[in-house]
Amino acid sequence: MQHMTQLSPHRHHAIDYVELTVTDLEQAKRFYTEAFGWRFNDYGPGYAGIQSPQGEAAPEVGGLRTGQEARAGGPFLLLYSTDLDRSVEAVKNAGGQVVNGPYEFPGGRRFHFTDPSGNELGVWAEA
Repeated sequence: MQHMTQLSPHRHHAIDYVELTVTDLEQAKRFYTEAFGWRFNDYGPGYAGIQSPQGEAAPEVGGLRTGQEARAGGPFLLLYSTDLDRSVEAVKNAGGQVVNGPYEFPGGRRFHFTDPSGNELGVWAEA
């Protein structure tokens, strides 16, 4: 658990993490490593976190997620929240629709929503 006096590297409601859906995780890791020098944190056969270029001590900047096909509309954006429940309410009050969650995952909680145009984004908070 993070000490209360330590500042979080995450900023409230800022774009915080980008997930790319890939059909072959190992092939995608090879591609991004060769093309851009990216390094990864492996979380099992279906997910790899993209390490920050600032080093292993910095938060991940994104992830590669195995899926049947790439998501229509491109990468999946995740925003960070200091109060996930208030963010859920803010999305609903602004006319968005929560389509998944909130749910827990290792390290925190998150939910997915669609904006009025149908774009799907996510919001996460630390545990």
